[in-house]
This record gives sequence, structure tokens and C-alpha cells, in this order.
Amino acid sequence: MENVKNNAAKWVLDPTHSELTFKVKHLMISNVKGEFKNFTAEIDHEDFKNATVKVSIETSSIFTNNTDRDNHLKSADFFDVENHQAMTFESTDFKKVDDDEYKLRGLLTIKGVSKEVLLDVEFGGTNKDPWGNIKAGFSFSGKINRKDWGLNWNAALETGGVLVSDEVKIAGEVQFVKQA
Repeated sequence: MENVKNNAAKWVLDPTHSELTFKVKHLMISNVKGEFKNFTAEIDHEDFKNATVKVSIETSSIFTNNTDRDNHLKSADFFDVENHQAMTFESTDFKKVDDDEYKLRGLLTIKGVSKEVLLDVEFGGTNKDPWGNIKAGFSFSGKINRKDWGLNWNAALETGGVLVSDEVKIAGEVQFVKQA
């Protein structure tokens, strides 16, 4: 029996050239930025069209440049890192829209709750690094409502409104290396 791999290729994240960031409105007047410092990802498909994308994000690696805020985000009010060490994303659809634009749909799981998200993806291309590795670069962005995953903590403001918006903008710059 012949072993046939159609469009088989595996790409793994190059963490030294990748970032996963988020922005949320604070006091309804400005944005607070943060990032997850530790995450892994892989793509299974040669040309990315109809590829499978899997991501695992270490929740305790959240960083907003404020220790008190980071500790609150790690608590049961938000990510509950003691009981949920990772968030995951697994694609259900990766469609090419035009030459370098894709739509990536998948299930994002936070605190055991899985919901569908849609991300806009821009393919930056492929290139060979000085050590002979084939690299692929992507930028992505999207929006989620944090309450869909039970991240409900908030505080009312005396002037009306809330301390932290429900909408969270997510973005990333990621580079993958093709496995031999």
C-alpha cells in the first residue's frame, strides 16, 4: 500500500519572531494593551489554503506591563490560570480571499468554553533565512466579546459606563518555519 501525502507540510511557530497581542478599552476613554508571551502554533498544509491551524496559549504568560493588573487577569475573575493553564484555538476553515488575504474561522477555548471566532489574516509571503529554513509570515486581527467566554468581571463608573469594555481586539504577527 502506497503512503500518499497530498499537500502535506507542517509549519511550526518561530516564537522569537512572533507576538500575540490584545487591546481593551479602559474607562471608556483609552486602550490598554497586553500580550501573551508564551504560545505555540502549527499549520498543516503546503499552500495554506484549507490548512489546519492549531494554537495553544499559556494563560499565565499574560503581560500588560502592570503586575497588579496581570495578577488580577490571572485570577478566577478572568483567566483562572490555576485551573486553566492554556487557551486553545483550532481552525475549522481557512479560506483564501485573494492573493494575500485569508479568513480564518475556528474554535477559541477559554476556561473550558469554546466559541467560534473569525480572524482576518494577511499572508506576508515565504522566504528562506540565512540558515536555509523556509519561513512564512502572517498578520492577523479580530474582535471577540470577552463575556462569551465567561470573562465577566467589571466595575460600573459613577459617570456611567464600565471600567473595562466587553470587546477585546486581538492581533498577531507570526512567523512559521517549514519542517523537513
